[in-house]
Amino acid sequence: MNLPLSQGNYPEEFIAPMRAELTVLGFEQLMTPDDVDAKLKEKGTTMVVVNSMCGCAARMARPGIKQALSESPIKPTRLMTVFAGQEKEATEKARDYFTGYPPSSPSIGLLRDGKLVYMMERWQIEGRPATEIAADLVDALKQHC
Repeated sequence: MNLPLSQGNYPEEFIAPMRAELTVLGFEQLMTPDDVDAKLKEKGTTMVVVNSMCGCAARMARPGIKQALSESPIKPTRLMTVFAGQEKEATEKARDYFTGYPPSSPSIGLLRDGKLVYMMERWQIEGRPATEIAADLVDALKQHC
């Protein structure tokens, strides 16, 4: 069965559940570069997740994010996400805010007033349990939010 491709590399039917794992937590999807600029330049703290179809996003990143947000008494002002390989221009624009870091997915950045203050790259996610990722994110939220 050939499913049509969405904006990106994968059929939207495959991606929708992966998007939902974050949107159910309150993450807003940024679909265009203009969306990214409008939201990431706002005052306050923003968690930006570069979501991905890969196994480490499914087994480690998204569960770790969910756990961190449920455990942390301190939350970012905003939760935003882009999907690597899907909204390519929006993802590139979000990565422009991750100054000094190569493209990585999944990845998680914390911005304060539009400036990057914390970054978790794929190499810090891949192969680690979600509980460790959550603990690192809780520490980052306490320090930067």
